[in-house]
Amino acid sequence: MKNFTISLYAFHLRHTLTDAPGEVVVDANLLWENLAKLGEHSLLLVGLKDLRAKLICYQNGVYQPKREQGRQTEWLTDVGDLDLGSLATTDGFKINANLQPFLLNDTYVADFTLSPESPNISIDVPQLQHFHPSCLLPSHIQASLGQTLWIYGEVDPNENCNVLANKFATALVASTNLNPVQINQGELFGSLLFEYQATNPSEPENPTKQCQIFIVINNSQSPTIQLAENAYDWLLNLLCSYHKILYIYHQARQRYGEARAIYSYLEKKIQEFNNLISKTQTPISDLKKLLAEIPQNKLDYTRCLQDLQTHQMSINTNITNYKTCLDEITAIGGGNSPQLWHNFLNKDCKKFQEQIQTDINYLSPAQELFGQIVDTIRGIVET
Repeated sequence: MKNFTISLYAFHLRHTLTDAPGEVVVDANLLWENLAKLGEHSLLLVGLKDLRAKLICYQNGVYQPKREQGRQTEWLTDVGDLDLGSLATTDGFKINANLQPFLLNDTYVADFTLSPESPNISIDVPQLQHFHPSCLLPSHIQASLGQTLWIYGEVDPNENCNVLANKFATALVASTNLNPVQINQGELFGSLLFEYQATNPSEPENPTKQCQIFIVINNSQSPTIQLAENAYDWLLNLLCSYHKILYIYHQARQRYGEARAIYSYLEKKIQEFNNLISKTQTPISDLKKLLAEIPQNKLDYTRCLQDLQTHQMSINTNITNYKTCLDEITAIGGGNSPQLWHNFLNKDCKKFQEQIQTDINYLSPAQELFGQIVDTIRGIVET
């Protein structure tokens, strides 16, 4: 491939709805810390090593998120994108590094791009290792919302692009436990687009442990780069919304599982109550014990249900944002955009919305029942 670039798009949660104004999550700066560590140990780039000194959310090397307040720009620097310097390779060429750090609403976003010093340098699978792709994987980046690796390159029209994409996807995760699987193929701004999902076998359902891979191959001299630059903001926000949707859905499924466990526990306690009151002499001490146990679990159950409702609201918002971005990308592409992105919106997102609503509908009736049981036990004890 010529005119080659490899970009890491990483998305990390800065704060949540439950955080007070000005507060952030515990590991809000983890993305920037891990990128700086790459500059210290793996990708020996002076500009990356000194990243903390370049971001406005740091002061004297210490993370100070309050310094972001009142800014009228999404940039986390005062100078725009950051030239991080270059890496020398054993093949005689240098690799330039660039970082664009943003704060998009509640999310830190890093666009970290590596490219050969000249667009005429041809990059094949053996040369890919000069870019240290293993350093760009989730185990090193640990972005809480997820990440995308994006490769772009230009080839001759007679190149077998499917085979080439498979080779690059496999090489990206070489010597790791990630397993890249091609899940979609389409076109973006006149170039071929191959989508892979590299999952972690130990946590296959956890989106933050996965790596989405896009390999874009231009075999027709299409103006892909120019159109992608025009659509940059929409593409970045589309990826951000995509990862948020998967993250929120994963969180919702976890909360549903926790609610089901509490539901099962409380059902057993209700059965205990029924057994107690069926006796001629109901031990007051046993009723008091139930009265001490059930309210706390009922509160936990209510919190699970409230969280599901919050997740429902959040996922609906991000689906709306995703659609807006996709519409804009389609317009820039002259009415064309990858069908796989439309499929995600029309099929996957719809399924996510319906599943969360089903979970809420299933759990809601029990909330009132548990409250009635508490009132009933309390009344018996008082009598």
